[in-house]
Amino acid sequence: MDNPEENSLNLHEDEEIIEVIDLNDTEQTADDLAEELEDVDFADAENADDEGWETEDEMESEQDDSELTFSKHTGSVFCVSLDPVTNSLAVSGGQDDRAYVWSVSDGDVLFECTGHKDSVTCAAFSCDSKLVVSGDMSGLIKVWKVESKEEIWSFEVGDLEWLEWHPCAPVLLAGTADGNVWMWKIPSGECKTFQGPNCQATRGKILPDGKRAIVGYEDGSLRLWDLKQGNAIYVIKGHDGHQGALTSVACNKEGTLVLTGSVDGQAKLINTSTGKVLCSFSSESSEVKDSMQEQDSNSVESVGFCNVLPLVGVAYLDGTLAIYDMNSQNLRHRCKHEVGIVHLQWEEASAVVSTCNLAGVVTLWDARSGAMMSEYRGHSSEILDFTLNRDASVAITAGGDHKAKVFCLQRPDR
Repeated sequence: MDNPEENSLNLHEDEEIIEVIDLNDTEQTADDLAEELEDVDFADAENADDEGWETEDEMESEQDDSELTFSKHTGSVFCVSLDPVTNSLAVSGGQDDRAYVWSVSDGDVLFECTGHKDSVTCAAFSCDSKLVVSGDMSGLIKVWKVESKEEIWSFEVGDLEWLEWHPCAPVLLAGTADGNVWMWKIPSGECKTFQGPNCQATRGKILPDGKRAIVGYEDGSLRLWDLKQGNAIYVIKGHDGHQGALTSVACNKEGTLVLTGSVDGQAKLINTSTGKVLCSFSSESSEVKDSMQEQDSNSVESVGFCNVLPLVGVAYLDGTLAIYDMNSQNLRHRCKHEVGIVHLQWEEASAVVSTCNLAGVVTLWDARSGAMMSEYRGHSSEILDFTLNRDASVAITAGGDHKAKVFCLQRPDR
């Protein structure tokens, strides 16, 4: 993933501090100035360090709004998650084949999830915060008991696409590149598999009832699985399905609706009871696209539901955060970022939605007005994942600069 291009140097003059000097009132003549300049060693000046002088780019890259930086990783940090019970512990996984469980307050490492042989792309706490899972790209999955810091279970599947804990039980779901979805009871390891089409199971989400899971595939199809019976309740494909790989799946808090996003630039709202596609949201841009290729490349990167208003957020690779009204199915706001968006997350109890992007910035938006509320900087590379704590006062980020960071999100109403 390429870093964003640096802005060109832009020198500014502050007119308020420019003083106009009347040479007629000065006692120092041009000859006096010339004599003084003869004493200046310009060679030394050229070789001197430019201390105190910074370009605008340097000042921007050095801005760090974070409260804490976790620097144990030696490669890009791909994923980060908070423990759901106390929100006091984070787990992060990275390109260095390592995952760490660490304290959000001081960055101290509780323990390292050792033994991985590829980049750790999935890491998360169980619903009761007693267990943590780490999974690498090669398919090695390990579960650790937080209290004892010990590995209690491991399993190896094909190339891993995603991992998710059950919302109310020690049960783990995983999607793989061969199209299978695996389900295990932890720590017994009792296993069930759900056979999909012969392509990657790219995204999955267990619904709040804990009995069903929606899974999206590389061919654009979706399947709602009955986790107990092991059968597909329905399949959405063809015209009703997406025309490209699924990139994101979210469900509302009642579990009655699912929102899906794809590389085809579409987001689909689906009734989970019937499997009916209620509507499709597309990245209709007010700007004229240069080519069909550019339009095709505007992938949906992240989707999510607002809990307090009938709104959904759809984040696109071109930097657009679109806020849609579910009732009217109309576009309410288009919030523009200068670079592609990686992930979005709504606050639990408000109409504020946060994004992280390829410029390494966390941005808060008011979905009611479409206005940007605040920005948080500190990463020198793209943010690859982030999560909010329960009251949305803290954001934990994972960056391509080998760092995870903790940001305190200040709001006037907090």
